[in-house]
Amino acid sequence: MSQTVDRALSILPLLAEGPADLGQVADRLGVHKSTALRLLRTLHEHGFVYRQSDQRYRLGARLFALAQEAMESLDVREIGHPHLVRLNEQCGHTVHLAVYEENEVLYIDKVESRYPVRMYSRIGKPVAITVAAVAKLLLADLPEHERRALAEKLDYPMYTARSTPDSEAFLRELAKVREQGWATDLGGHEESINCVAAPIRGADGRVVAAMSVSAPHVVVTGDELLTLLPLVRRTADAISGEYSGRTPTKEPA
Repeated sequence: MSQTVDRALSILPLLAEGPADLGQVADRLGVHKSTALRLLRTLHEHGFVYRQSDQRYRLGARLFALAQEAMESLDVREIGHPHLVRLNEQCGHTVHLAVYEENEVLYIDKVESRYPVRMYSRIGKPVAITVAAVAKLLLADLPEHERRALAEKLDYPMYTARSTPDSEAFLRELAKVREQGWATDLGGHEESINCVAAPIRGADGRVVAAMSVSAPHVVVTGDELLTLLPLVRRTADAISGEYSGRTPTKEPA
């Protein structure tokens, strides 16, 4: 039975490459055509493959529907929370998780610092979109025309002398973030707060959320916080792997 299941599942990656006829399927599986036909008929009955008029097979609509349902049922906060807690235990600083929804970047999870000095941020509260590290990651992943259109309609409040002053500076920063794959806010929103962030990606490689570690300058300097970047990125990669189903869950080293 397990061999039959293995063979049936092996057909799906083949058809993901494009339509294939019975002979091609049999050759790929290393089985007789009659065996391949039985497997294809079973998959066809369940809607996982579809036989075209030219007698070639392609992936069926039911497979795409299941994939969409699975994606919609995923909760990045639920998946990410244990990883955020573990990161907080390792570094001691405040950890945030944020998403981009309806032209706002919102915190959807937070694990408080174990130090006496706490950050004023709340779950469900929008972030300062032109300076926050998580916002830069989420917006940098947008298509170029969307990035530019959004940048041109934003306001650019000067929270500190390090705040992003205008749309062109913001677009340059997003381009840098997109290239390097991580982001910082070193006193751009509050002079006394530093932050480093990494992206969480879905199965298609797109950024679905961003996570960050933040700390007051009196606790850790910007340079000191940047030494945590490898740990932050490994944590984000672990969440990405679990969210996308690409890899088994792994503890960050």
